[in-house]
Amino acid sequence: MPPSPIRLVDTHCHLDWDKFDADREEIIRRAIDAGVTRMVTVGVSVASSRMAIELADQYEPVYAAVGVHPNDAGGFDGNSLSEIRALAQHPKVVAIGEIGLDNYWQTVTQEAQSSAFEAQLDLALDIAKPVIIHSRSAIDEVMSVLAHRFTQHATRSTGILHAFSGNLSAAQRAFECGFLIGVGGPVTFKRSESLRELVRSAPLDRVMIETDAPFLTPEPRRGRRNEPACVRLVAERIALERRASVEEIAEQTTANAARLFGWTSDYDTATP
Repeated sequence: MPPSPIRLVDTHCHLDWDKFDADREEIIRRAIDAGVTRMVTVGVSVASSRMAIELADQYEPVYAAVGVHPNDAGGFDGNSLSEIRALAQHPKVVAIGEIGLDNYWQTVTQEAQSSAFEAQLDLALDIAKPVIIHSRSAIDEVMSVLAHRFTQHATRSTGILHAFSGNLSAAQRAFECGFLIGVGGPVTFKRSESLRELVRSAPLDRVMIETDAPFLTPEPRRGRRNEPACVRLVAERIALERRASVEEIAEQTTANAARLFGWTSDYDTATP
C-alpha cells in the first residue's frame, strides 16, 4: 500500500506498553502508511519515560515526553524529579508529561499528586518545555494550578490538555493560558455530543489530535486495541463535525503540533 498523502501527528500514545510488544514495528509502519508522520510516546513514570526515549532512539518518527502520571506519583520525590530533568535533555524529548491530577481513580493521595504535578510544572518552565496535562475529573483544580504559572493571554503555546473533556468555558481558560486541547477517540463515541459541540466551536489552531493508544479506541474499532494509525479516524470525525476536509484538519493540527513541539515543516521522511 502506498503511503497516504495526508500528514498527521499522533500527539499522545503509549508505545512502550506491553500490548505492543509483539508487533510494535508493524504498528509504527501501519501508522506511517495511514499518514502519521510523527508520534509522541508519553511516559507515565520514570521507567516508562526511559522506555519512551529508547523507542524514540530506535524509530525515526517517534518522539518522547517524560514525566510522572498522577496515578504513579505515590513515590515521587526529589530523586524522581532529578531523573525526569536528566531525561528531558534528550534531543527527541519534546515535552514534560503525562503530568496532572486525577480525581477518578483515587489511588494516590491528592497531596502526593499535587506535589508531583507542581514540581514537574516548575521543571518544564525552568527548561522551557511544553507540558502534557492529565486532568481526569479534575479540570477545575488543574486550571487553577495552571493559571498561577502561565500568563493569562499567553502569546506562545505552553502545552496540551490531554483527552480534554471540559466545557467551552474551561477550554477558553486554557486557550488564554496558551494551552491547546487534545482530542482523541471519545469524539467518535455516541455519548460524546458535548465534546463534538466543543470541537465544532473551538479555534482549529488550538486543537491537537491524539489516540492515547492502546486506550480510547475510536469508532468503528472500539473494543479493540487502539494504535497511532487510528488518529486518522479522529481527524475524519473532526472534519465531519466542522464540515471541513480531512486534508484541512490534518494540515492545521500538524502545524499546531509543529508549533508546540518546535518541529520543522519536514514531515515527509518518516520511516520506521
